[in-house]
Amino acid sequence: MNTILIILLLILMAAVLFQLVRGIIAFLQTSKADLETPGEGATEMQKTQNSAMFARIKYQALAIVVVVVLLAANS
Repeated sequence: MNTILIILLLILMAAVLFQLVRGIIAFLQTSKADLETPGEGATEMQKTQNSAMFARIKYQALAIVVVVVLLAANS
């Protein structure tokens, strides 16, 4: 049981790192012109940043749940 949870935790940590890098890349690709031009709604890069941040938060929450289960199982 512990082995499965640790593997799952490692997978979730890798997913968090992947989404973090994806969000940083989207942030770096946002140009000053994109930020200063008035427009209707969010740009594609802003939507990509938002989805990457939301996915990162989901994976972090799942990783915390796995850590809690591991701690509960081992105490």
